[in-house]
Amino acid sequence: MSKPNSMVPTFANPFWIEMAVLSRRSVTNSRRMPELFGIRLGAVLVTGFILATMFWRLDNSPKGVQERLGFFAFAMSTTFYSCADALPVFLQERYIFMRETACNAYRRSSYVLSHALVSLPSMIFLSFTFAAITFWAVGLDGGLSGFFFYLLIIFASFWAGISFVTFLSGIVPHVMLGYTIVIAILAYFLLFSGFFINRDRIPPYWIWFHYMSLVKYPYEAVLQNEFQDPTKCFVRGVQIFDNTPLGSVPTSVKVRLLQTLSNTLGMKITSSTCLTTGSVILQQQGITDLSKWNCLWVTVAWGFLFRILFYLSLMLGSKNKRR
Repeated sequence: MSKPNSMVPTFANPFWIEMAVLSRRSVTNSRRMPELFGIRLGAVLVTGFILATMFWRLDNSPKGVQERLGFFAFAMSTTFYSCADALPVFLQERYIFMRETACNAYRRSSYVLSHALVSLPSMIFLSFTFAAITFWAVGLDGGLSGFFFYLLIIFASFWAGISFVTFLSGIVPHVMLGYTIVIAILAYFLLFSGFFINRDRIPPYWIWFHYMSLVKYPYEAVLQNEFQDPTKCFVRGVQIFDNTPLGSVPTSVKVRLLQTLSNTLGMKITSSTCLTTGSVILQQQGITDLSKWNCLWVTVAWGFLFRILFYLSLMLGSKNKRR
């Protein structure tokens, strides 16, 4: 009797067979719904174009700083909101999934893993499209390394956002109810992200929601990526009076005010003196607890957590068990 090939059990493992079948079916379903990816791509293109033209080549001034903050907050929140269209995918497959798992056609773990893997190529393409449109047009800092990190954090945002929406699709019974919950929770995430109110100003009884906000970590990551250069100055000399009631007075008056301020403080402040660097802006925004790379890893970890919760929702949401 011939000795069986030791490689056969590896390739004949039921888990990998299930993965191959589910991945093929998921790809087939995505091809049958090209409008879903087309709508998502269209939303990314339109949003990127609007942001690129609205925030075209921002300068290094106090107004430029405020406009950068607004750009990052809108860009990160829009990234998460664009993930809401992933909600109906599982809801449309729910009854098929329950029927096939009842017949022991495949494992729930195989379905969850294949569902995550099939969505990765579209997320990569969407992330690169949005990053390429906005990074150079807005004039963000960091060069190629800054662009690479910006691309990574956008991809991580898509990953966490789609994973969050996928988890909700496993626990809500209807599409409209799901959309209502997704929009409401994402609005709360944006509210507590640190854009509207700094972390140190959030009441203690709400600070837990700040750390649970999915928008917080990408928002802080892109801000650190933008303002990490310690030699880059954003407020010089008379620019200190911008965005104040004294902003409209003549420059000569501002220079005399600087001289008076210099005499009072005992330090020389001229029109070219740097008064605010990127590190100061980060401190003013309350971004001091995590580095940009830690924010990236936390965002990715949120995505894995929601995939695990999605798996648990499938386990608890159905009484079908494999024999």
